[in-house]
Amino acid sequence: MMRTVAVRNGLCRRRALRQAGFMIAQWDNVSIDTEDSHGLAVFYAEITGLPIIRDDDDWAAIGHQNGMKICFQKVENHVPPNWPEAVNGQQMHLEFEVADLVEAEPKVLALGAQRVGGFDTGFRVYLDPAGHPFCLVD
Repeated sequence: MMRTVAVRNGLCRRRALRQAGFMIAQWDNVSIDTEDSHGLAVFYAEITGLPIIRDDDDWAAIGHQNGMKICFQKVENHVPPNWPEAVNGQQMHLEFEVADLVEAEPKVLALGAQRVGGFDTGFRVYLDPAGHPFCLVD
């Protein structure tokens, strides 16, 4: 009820939710460790169509300046996840919805992805060039 009143009074939705106590923070980005921040930004920019909005020596980002972003942080001696093993296993993964898995797969492979699982219909698991798992789902 408070949310409806706040939105009706002309406040933006996020601000209204914070002021009404329904939201503690606003999601800004997810950051992925890698030895090559630029290379991984290019990889995910090609998959998502999102623009590269920052590209420094140790930090890159894709997305929208005032919206959600995927960031890539350069970490010396980065140890990639070892999917699906438990030791140094997957800590997180990204999922991307596609219209057609058969059509999308050669495109992500050409960008440097490696297919590692999900041979059932509906999803496939890949590693990005830094070794992080991600899925394509239809």
